[in-house]
Amino acid sequence: MNTVIIDGLSFTLPLFIMAIGGIYSERSGITNLALEGLQGFGAFVGALAAVLFASRFSADSQVPYYLAMIFAVIGGIAYSAVHALLCIKFKANQVISGVVINILAMALTAFLTKQVNKAVFGAPSDKFVLGVSSRWTVPVISDIPVLGAVFTNIYPFEIIIVVIAVMAWYLLYQTKYGLHLRACGDNPHAVDAAGIDVAKVRFVAVLMSGALSGLAGISFAYSISANFSSAIYVGYGYLAIAALIFGNWKIFPTLGACLLFGFARSGGYKVVQMLQMPSSYSDLVMILPYALTLLLLVFFSKHNQSPRALGEIYDKGKR
Repeated sequence: MNTVIIDGLSFTLPLFIMAIGGIYSERSGITNLALEGLQGFGAFVGALAAVLFASRFSADSQVPYYLAMIFAVIGGIAYSAVHALLCIKFKANQVISGVVINILAMALTAFLTKQVNKAVFGAPSDKFVLGVSSRWTVPVISDIPVLGAVFTNIYPFEIIIVVIAVMAWYLLYQTKYGLHLRACGDNPHAVDAAGIDVAKVRFVAVLMSGALSGLAGISFAYSISANFSSAIYVGYGYLAIAALIFGNWKIFPTLGACLLFGFARSGGYKVVQMLQMPSSYSDLVMILPYALTLLLLVFFSKHNQSPRALGEIYDKGKR
């Protein structure tokens, strides 16, 4: 049971912070199917920084890990600016923009990873070897049955994500900017009539989705496998989108959906181990969150209410 909780949380929290990024973008009115590409490009930039700076620190230093997180956020912001420009400045179709950005990110990160490895390390590998980050266990509390698993073998990114998630909730629901952002997704003309720049609010929201997606991407790279490659994050962006839809574009319900996906994944692996099934069944477990997504779509999608102006290109002249 402890293993299911520990592994489940290490998958849930990066998925959750990426979903929050999607909530920010879509509550502002910009459809963001680009989460997959944003996390991939952000993770690439973070991993690149980690391997380039690693030689300047000792083998057991955690500094490259934290540098990777910072640069992953920067990379996610930079790449999300492309989506923001296409959708807000050039008024491109938001769905097509997101899909193209995803495809471009996978091809671009794979190509750049090989080129950097060839030029810097002399081997055209499609991976950046990152190593494994340190993990913490909280004394005393970790000894409590079941609940103690939450405080056992914690990745540093888990604590960082929880703190950022609380800040994101406060910003979205308790500040004037959050009010403006949510209003942009429901009635952008009213926001414009109040003298607020709709394009600016939406642009910042999309950049925030890129920052949080980049953080999620590098977290997956350090937890799922000790390396970066363009293949390790495939599907997670769409899973985050499914989670925020099931959460009705609200942060706390979205956390519930992410927990469901995370524990379905870790629980499936545990069942395979307990039944001593062949290793090939572990790969089959990977589909559990997606199968669960399909089931939830059948039963709950008709009750979801998206922001009223989601996906609509804002035209100030039609006010």
